[in-house]
Amino acid sequence: MPVPFALSAFYFLNLRGDVLIERRYRDEVGREAAELFRSQILHGKGGTVSSKPVQSLGPVTYMTMRHEDVYMLCITKSNVNAMMAFQFMRSLVDLCKTYFGGKLSESSVRNNFVLMYELLDEVMDHGYPQITDPTVLKSLITQRGFSGDLPVLAVEMMQKAQRKKDEPAPNATLTVTGAVSWRRPGIKYKKNELFLDTIEQVNVQMSANGTVLRSDVLGKIMIKAHLSDMPELTLMLGGDLNEPFHLVVQDATFHQCVNMKKYEATQKSVQFVPPDGEFELMRYRCQDDVNLPFKVLSVVNEVARTRMEYNVTVKSQFNSKLFATSVLVLVPVPEQTSRATILVTAGKAKYDGVRKALVWKMPKFQGEAEHSLRAEVSVLSTTRAEKKPWVRPPITMQFSVLMFNASKLRIESLHIQEPKIGYAYKVDKWVRRVVRSGEYAIRM
Repeated sequence: MPVPFALSAFYFLNLRGDVLIERRYRDEVGREAAELFRSQILHGKGGTVSSKPVQSLGPVTYMTMRHEDVYMLCITKSNVNAMMAFQFMRSLVDLCKTYFGGKLSESSVRNNFVLMYELLDEVMDHGYPQITDPTVLKSLITQRGFSGDLPVLAVEMMQKAQRKKDEPAPNATLTVTGAVSWRRPGIKYKKNELFLDTIEQVNVQMSANGTVLRSDVLGKIMIKAHLSDMPELTLMLGGDLNEPFHLVVQDATFHQCVNMKKYEATQKSVQFVPPDGEFELMRYRCQDDVNLPFKVLSVVNEVARTRMEYNVTVKSQFNSKLFATSVLVLVPVPEQTSRATILVTAGKAKYDGVRKALVWKMPKFQGEAEHSLRAEVSVLSTTRAEKKPWVRPPITMQFSVLMFNASKLRIESLHIQEPKIGYAYKVDKWVRRVVRSGEYAIRM
C-alpha cells in the first residue's frame, strides 16, 4: 500500500538539467541520483519528461514537473502517492510566485538562493509536507523575494537593506498552532471589501451536425478578501430549481478554511473564516446538463481534386444582453493548401500556413447571434501515389463570456458576520462569473 508521501530529495533544475537548488531530506539517495536523472531521463531516449512525468530507475522513482524554464524534481525510494507529489509541486509553484513577484523562473531562483532554502526547510520535514500556505509562511519568513529581471548585484544590495529592515513577525507561533492558522489576528481595513469570482472552463466534443458527444465543466471559486478582524462567511450554494449543490457537481474540493462538518450536514452551506487576500475557496467539476455558450455547424465539400469549399456557422446560445470576447475559431485545412478565399459576416479571417488552418477572429460576439464563414480553398495537385486521405482534425474555439454560467451552480447568498461585534458589518461585495473555453472541439 503506497504511503501518503515520503520524499528523499527535491531539486530545482534548469532546462539543461543543471542543479539550481538541491535539498536532501533523507540520506537514502545522493547527488548521483540527480546526475542519473539528467543523463538517463532528461537527455536519454526513454521519452520526454512531459510525456513520462513519473519514471523509475532501479529502486529510485523520479517525479518531474516543468514550469517556465525550470524543472521541479522529486526523488524517492518509497512507494508514494504520485498525485500528492504533483500537488506538492503545484503548491510550491504558487508559493514561490507569491514571494517572487508573481513569477517563478531560473533567474528568480538564482536571485533568491537563500530564501529558496528557507522555504524548502519550512514546507517539508524529513520528507513529509508541512506548510505550503503562503499566508502562514509569510508570518514565519518575512523576507521578500525578487523577480528575475534584476541584476544580481542589485539584488544583493536590496537583500542587505531588507535584512536590516525586517523584524520577526508577531504572533507567529499563534498563527501556526492556533485554531485559525491561515489568518493572523488584528487585521484592520478602512473599507471592507470582498471580491468573489466564479471561473468555469467548458470542454466539449461536438459532431459536425451539432450533436454533443462529450461535455464537462471545470470550475473554481476565487475570493479576494479585504476584511477586518476575524469574520465568518457563509456561502449558500445550489442549482436550478433549488437542487442541492452536491447533485449539481460530481466532485468538489475545498480550502482548509472551510468548516467541512457544517458542509457535510447541509450539503449546501459553505462556512469559513477567509485568509487575508486572494485564495481559491473551492474547485469543482460538472458533467450533467452543461450550458454550452456556442454551437458550431460545418459543411466541407471536396468540389474538385484541387478545390474545397467550407461553410461554417457559429451560433451563440447565451442571453442577448451578454457578450463573448476574444473569440477565435480555427478551421483546419489540408497540408497541401496553397491559398484560400474567405468571406465572413463578422470579424476577420485569414489562411495561416503555419497552423494549417483558417484563423477567424471576432473581438466581440453578442448573445443569441449567428455568424458564418464561407471559404474556397485551393489545394496543390499531387499524384495518386503521393496523395494520402486527409484525416480531418476538429474545428476548435477559444473565447471568454462574462456573467454566464456553463454549469447549473448558483450562489444563492453570501452572509458575512464578525462574531466579536455580533452582527454583520458593512462590506462592499463584488460578484462576477466568467466562462472560458477549454478543449472546445467540433468535428468536420
